[in-house]
Amino acid sequence: MAQAIDKNQIESILKYDDEQRAKYFLKEVVENHQIWILKDEHGCVMLTTEDEDCIPVWPNEEFAAAWITQEWQHCQAEAISLNKWFSRWSHGLADDELAIVVFPNQDDQGLVFYPDELEDELKTQQKKQIKQGSR
Repeated sequence: MAQAIDKNQIESILKYDDEQRAKYFLKEVVENHQIWILKDEHGCVMLTTEDEDCIPVWPNEEFAAAWITQEWQHCQAEAISLNKWFSRWSHGLADDELAIVVFPNQDDQGLVFYPDELEDELKTQQKKQIKQGSR
């Protein structure tokens, strides 16, 4: 189970740029074996860029829950296990031609990945962590 993040850590991490947040996301998701989304009675929420319809994802419950405001106040944060992400979500999002915005900030800024790209990045991170753990 993921460790709670204190307020100072949250404030510090929210100052990261898009690339730093994406790296943090990959590390945390692999360590905690879960990805966080927001959902409502219709399914998971989406953000739209100029080019893509995207599912926003977060590394920790605290960051996802921070988005439960205004138009999304009826939503709830939900964890998806990494195994379930690999077995169902990556393929489902690809089939639906949806992209993923990784750890968006409050200005809706974040790096956009296609499902296969994010899966590759997560699996690369898993290999790194296994290698580091075996030292």
